[in-house]
Amino acid sequence: MQKTSLVLALALASSSVALAKEVTINGTGVSLEANKTPVHTVKNSRAIALLPKDYHFAVPGKFTVAVAALNSPPLTVFADDNKTLLGSEVDIARLVADSLGLELNVVPTSWEDWPLGVTSGKYDAAISNITVTKERKEKFDFATYRKDSLGFYVKSTSPIKRIEKAEDIPELRIIVGSGTNQESILLAWNEANLKKGLKPFTPVYTKDDAAQTLAIQSGRADAFFGPNVIGAWKAELTGKTRLVGSVDGGWPKAAHIAVTLKKGSGLVEPVQTALNGAIQSGDYDKVLKRWGESIERIPQSEINPAGLGD
Repeated sequence: MQKTSLVLALALASSSVALAKEVTINGTGVSLEANKTPVHTVKNSRAIALLPKDYHFAVPGKFTVAVAALNSPPLTVFADDNKTLLGSEVDIARLVADSLGLELNVVPTSWEDWPLGVTSGKYDAAISNITVTKERKEKFDFATYRKDSLGFYVKSTSPIKRIEKAEDIPELRIIVGSGTNQESILLAWNEANLKKGLKPFTPVYTKDDAAQTLAIQSGRADAFFGPNVIGAWKAELTGKTRLVGSVDGGWPKAAHIAVTLKKGSGLVEPVQTALNGAIQSGDYDKVLKRWGESIERIPQSEINPAGLGD
């Protein structure tokens, strides 16, 4: 019990000191202290002109965006006040809001909350590392802003050397987010393995970053499978985990992360235009670079491209 408590304390401590650290992600130095300063962009008259006249924003004059508050840098991380949400997802949301001439209204939420919130109009959009998938396109419109790359990370002292394909996961206990595309990939791999007579893997569901760290370091889980940028950040910051394999988010095809909007709301074209304007101005690259995500850059935003399951 004492050992478990100590590991948990270390997990929580690693999150709390994150804002004081500078790390190197994908060859780029990242300072959370410097990244507290927002990156803004100019109004985009073309994007504003595309806004539907009859659209009612969740909060008048504001672009209300759901962002899963998982405290998982570089995507999301709480500032010193433990209330203000920072991260590349918030920065992307601000670029879109600025382009549309609106004030940004970020609503920290859970991963499970954004689908109903977007379809009900509670949020104008969700920007939370959401991958375009065939199934999601039935209910939502997407404007892409980043490539989707997933990584398998294990404890630094783990005997596991490689996880890159279905045959590598039998009998492993793998941390994965419920309802995510990475879960879909693992379930598809597991189904194929069972048909070959291989043993199943065990999904491990956790509530937050601290719980993930505890599960890995205590040996309750063998690996973490999630956004590669999150895994790379944690590995660099703590030195307690390492990468053992990466997979495209749309396995077996490439996939993209996108601003997620209510199907048929009329917002997808102005949001795409806003993103393309930020890409052309260089403000998009400023955001990716300062969070160590330039490796996932896209040359232009697309609407509802092929995704997982297509």
